[in-house]
Amino acid sequence: QVQLVESGGGLVQAGGSLRLSCTASRRIFNINVGGWYRQAPGKQRELVADIASEGSTNYADSVKGRFTISRDNAKNMMYLQMNSLKPEDTAVYYCKADTAFSTYWGQGTQVTVSS
Repeated sequence: QVQLVESGGGLVQAGGSLRLSCTASRRIFNINVGGWYRQAPGKQRELVADIASEGSTNYADSVKGRFTISRDNAKNMMYLQMNSLKPEDTAVYYCKADTAFSTYWGQGTQVTVSS
């Protein structure tokens, strides 16, 4: 029984920054890929960024150059630094941890960017 918990969301003005954090209630071993997803009302959930076990990263075109995904294995934490935020970034952001046998999701944190 493992839960992921996101934090750091909020309301910011366009051009501002936020840093999202994701932590697990218990350590998750052998994570193949960790990632951040987002979902806006009436839209499908989409990948924002992910990070593989060796550290390689992948970003959606819409956030390249603005967002940075990172992780701290010692602290069992994952982060998403979001800069130059746009109103289009408004969504609920979810973290995910993927292992060979299980996929874990957080409950999401709201990010709202005003124009």
